[in-house]
Amino acid sequence: MSYLLLYSTQDGQTKKILTRIAENLRRTGIKCDLRDLATLKQVNLTPYHKVMIGASIRYGHFNSVLDKFVIRHQKQLNQMPTAFFGVNLTARKPEKRTPETNAYVRKFLTKSPWRPDLCEVFAGALLYPRYRWLDRIMIQLIMRMTGGETDTKKEIEYTDWEQVDRFSEAFLQMPCNKAS
Repeated sequence: MSYLLLYSTQDGQTKKILTRIAENLRRTGIKCDLRDLATLKQVNLTPYHKVMIGASIRYGHFNSVLDKFVIRHQKQLNQMPTAFFGVNLTARKPEKRTPETNAYVRKFLTKSPWRPDLCEVFAGALLYPRYRWLDRIMIQLIMRMTGGETDTKKEIEYTDWEQVDRFSEAFLQMPCNKAS
């Protein structure tokens, strides 16, 4: 079995989450290829049994490489078992941690021609010291407006790793063939 795991990340948390998922899958004997959508020039999905895509939000939007990939590969993605997860700081609140309650993921899924079989939302990480000056100020403003952490000396990882592990298991349990 061979799975393709793709990611789009701003500060590395989405890649960190997908790496954890790959480790979980590899422990069961699954071969996983991890690729960054930002540097992916071409990919053939045919050799893969399943595909998972993880993408992060910055300033209310997924990176445009996600939309471009989905549009280019929508037919294949819709014909094979696939999963998608979004990563954002809004999901630090448990009530915003599902595809139905997370506005960014809900909006993406509504407008996307791709219909993943499995979807999830994970809380990201707040990494103030690593941000450029303008990003630090803007994110601090957003956090202030939403009741979040505003101390720019702090780094906080909100990701629920047990949730990530459950998603890994759900992906593993998906059949390798789409039901017709």
